[in-house]
This record gives sequence, C-alpha cells and structure tokens, in this order.
Amino acid sequence: MKILGRRQFNALFVGSLVMTGLHGCGQSERPANQKPRVVSTSTILTDLAGAIATETIEILGILQPGADPHTYEPVPADTAALEKADLILYNGYNLEPGLIRLMQAAGANAKQIAIGEIIPPLQLEKAGQKVPDPHVWGNVQNVVKMAAAIRDALISLVPNDREKMTQNADRLSADLNRLDTWIKQQIQTIPEQNRRLVTTHDAFQYYGKAYNLAIAGTLIGISTEEQPSAQTVQKLVQLIKATRVPAIFAETTINPALIQTVAQEAGVKLAPNELYSDSIGARGSEGETYIKMMVANTTTIVEALGGKLTPFK
Repeated sequence: MKILGRRQFNALFVGSLVMTGLHGCGQSERPANQKPRVVSTSTILTDLAGAIATETIEILGILQPGADPHTYEPVPADTAALEKADLILYNGYNLEPGLIRLMQAAGANAKQIAIGEIIPPLQLEKAGQKVPDPHVWGNVQNVVKMAAAIRDALISLVPNDREKMTQNADRLSADLNRLDTWIKQQIQTIPEQNRRLVTTHDAFQYYGKAYNLAIAGTLIGISTEEQPSAQTVQKLVQLIKATRVPAIFAETTINPALIQTVAQEAGVKLAPNELYSDSIGARGSEGETYIKMMVANTTTIVEALGGKLTPFK
C-alpha cells in the first residue's frame, strides 16, 4: 500500500488540472501495471484504509492532518484526484460539504462509498432543524463497522489480496475493541459529578453516549462554520458556572481564542491539551492515527476531569 503526499500526487496529475468533462470509467482506463487509486476525504478514513490496504493499492487522502473538513475549500488538484480515482471513500452526513459537492461533479466515474453513513446517526439541531450528526467515529464500535466496510471496498478492487487485507482488518478490529474497553474503564474513574464535557463544537455526542459522559455544552454546533454570538458565549459561561465542571476543552482544528475567553469569564480551567475532533494529528504527534487520537483524547479528558488514568497498551 502506497500513500501519496499531496505534492507527489499533484506532480503525477499536473496535466489533469483543467476542469473538463469526464471521459469514461477511471478504472477501465487504468493501465494493467498501474495500482488502483483510492481517494479519501477525511484523515480518519485515510488512516483506516492505510491500516487495511496492501502495497497493491495507492491511497490519497485529500485532507492533511489538522485540516477541518467542515470548512475545507477544494483546490484544482482535488478535482484531478477525484477524476483519477477508482474508489472514493467519504464520511457523509455532510461532514465535508465542499468535497462532497466536488465529488458529485468530478468523481462520478469512481465508486463512491459514504463510510460514515453505514452508522445510524444521532440527530442534532441545526438552524431549527434536525440533521444527522456526522462525527460517528466518536464511538469506537462504530469504527469497527466502518473498518469492515472499508475492507470490503478494498477487496473489491484487488480480490487477489483478500486474505492479506482480511488479516489486516482483523488485526485492526482487535485493536479497536481493546481501545473501546479501555476508554469505558478510564471514563468510569472520573468522579460522577465531573462526567460532563464542554467543548468548542458539538463533535463528541457519539463519544459521550458510548462512554457515559454527558455533553454539558458547546460553544458552537455540529459545524465549525457557525459563528457564536455574544449571547451564546454568555449562556455557555453561565452554564459552566452552574454545572461547576472542573475543566473545559479546546480542539485542534479550531482557533482556541473564543473558548479561552469562555474559560476566563467562567473562572474555569482550560485543559492543557486540545482534543482531536475532526482530524487526526500530524505525523509524530500523539494523535497521528485514529487509535492514538482516541487515546490522547481520553487521556486529556480523564486527567482534566479528575479521573485516574491507566495508560493504554
């Protein structure tokens, strides 16, 4: 399995950057000696696909670690990537609206799978309407199912590698199940009155429901495109004072300035480490994979809310 960097991929397809009509099926045009190309629209999906795929598949993740899928604006190179793809993996539930619009226009020749949409969604309110919550990976058991769907999609591209990719997926699933058990155990060490989470945006509903952690409040809703009003900020400040949570949390993909202001006005500690919400961390960081991201988040939450952490092995 070969994962291409953005610059490498751009160089390969520099001749394809002009927005033109689609010409036949990408898979049927692929030379016999060229590896199938899988394009993913989130860093989490890129990580999961990379853990399952073999060397016979090329994987390109459009978003770089730390990028916000809610607000990402596609560039011409993304059009080239989607047009050359044999398979497109995307989260769905409108997590990545700009890329979904582009995918529908430019990636019609590739098989497109909304991996996140295999999970029945929680419903949250946005602009007075109920909409699906796209942050399905907050529950690790959801990711076990998503990994199985990715495995099947990759096997359909390279049937001869079924055995190896099944082994890779089984290994990943075992690690995910251990992670799921560990998170449950760690959250239970937090004093019950402290099991309340206040974050920058509403990205932790699946996590809270799965691991018995109440979402006490957020500065903005499910999309980081939203801009909180002064009234919203003050309401959150009052909520924090009323619930007496020991700490609140910033997120890696969002400017922390506003949540820092909330913490100061509420007289509450801002956790020293930010939570990974919509993206894994950069290579070499403590959140560089999905599993490490969830370990880092749980560690930050447990330590800030007064729990007693047992390190994940």
